[in-house]
Amino acid sequence: MDNKAKDEMYMRRCIQLAKNGLLSTRPNPMVGAVIVCEDRIIGEGYHIRCGEGHAEVNAFASVRQEDSHLIPSSTIYVSLEPCAHHGKTPPCADLIVSKGVRRVVVGCVDPFAKVQGRGIEKIRRAGIKVTVGVLENECRELNRRFFTFNTMHRPYVILKWCMTADGFLDDHFHQMALSSPFTMMLSHKLRAENEAILIGRITDERDHSRLDVRHWEGKNPMRIVIDRNHPCFPEIDFNSDVVPQILECLYRRGVQSLIVEGGTVTHNSFIDAGLWDEIRIEMSPVTSGGGTKAPQVPADAVSVRRREYDGNVIINMRRRD
Repeated sequence: MDNKAKDEMYMRRCIQLAKNGLLSTRPNPMVGAVIVCEDRIIGEGYHIRCGEGHAEVNAFASVRQEDSHLIPSSTIYVSLEPCAHHGKTPPCADLIVSKGVRRVVVGCVDPFAKVQGRGIEKIRRAGIKVTVGVLENECRELNRRFFTFNTMHRPYVILKWCMTADGFLDDHFHQMALSSPFTMMLSHKLRAENEAILIGRITDERDHSRLDVRHWEGKNPMRIVIDRNHPCFPEIDFNSDVVPQILECLYRRGVQSLIVEGGTVTHNSFIDAGLWDEIRIEMSPVTSGGGTKAPQVPADAVSVRRREYDGNVIINMRRRD
C-alpha cells in the first residue's frame, strides 16, 4: 500500500470515529483523530461532547503507557484542523506540538474564524510536517452544517416533503398519511440530527404537527411556525421577504441547521430565494387525484441517493456544483 492509500485509510477511520459524536458535539463539529506508528494504530479518539476534550486530546489519552515512547515517531491523523485558540478547552495545536509527533495529516481546514489555518501554521512553525486535504470532500461533508453556518452565515437548510405518486401533498386539501412506520421513524431521526424545524401557518392549523422526535432518541428541534399573527421572532418584518430574516435570526441564535416541513408555498419561498442546501422527498405509492401540488424541484438540484422502504421511495438531492 502506498503512502497516499495509507493516509486515506487512516483518515476514513477518523471520519468513522467522528460520526459517534453526531448528537452530542453541537455546536462544535464532529472530529475524529488516529495516532499511527509504523502502520499500527496506537491511539484514537473523537470529540464526544461540547465542552469536553477534543478528538486529539482523547486520542493521546488512549495511548497505552507502554506505547507512549512511540508518540515522537508517530503520525496523528485528524479529520478537521486542530484548533489554535482557547475556548472551553486549550488549543489542540499546542498539545500536538508538545507531544512532538513526527507528522500531522489534516482532512480539511476549519472555517471557524478563530482557526482558519492558524492551527496548521502553529504546528508547521514548530517544525512538524503537516499534510492537508486528505479526503477533504468527505471531511467537509461530515460537517456540512458547521461549514455552511461558518462560511455562509446561515443555517444549513433541508427542504423535506412527502408526496403521493401523482404529485400531491394531501388528499383534496385534507391531511393524508403517506409515510410508513419505518419512514416516519427515519423522519424523526432526521429531526434529532438537526436543530430547528419550520412549517407554515396553514400546515400548523391543519395538521397540528408536534414536530418532535417521539419515534427516535434525541433532543426535539426548535419549533418554528411562519405566522404573522403569532411570530416566533418578534423582529421579523412580514412586509419584507421573511425567509432571509428567519435565517438571520437563527444564525444570531447559533442554530446551525433547519428542516423545512411546510406546504408548497413555504417550500417555494425557500426555493425562490435560493436558500436551500438539501432536498429530501418521500414518495408514497398511493395516489390522491387532487389537492395541494407538491413543490417543483429546482433545476439545479441533483439526486445523490435514492432508497426504497416499505414501498415508499426517499430521494435525497443536493445543489449542483
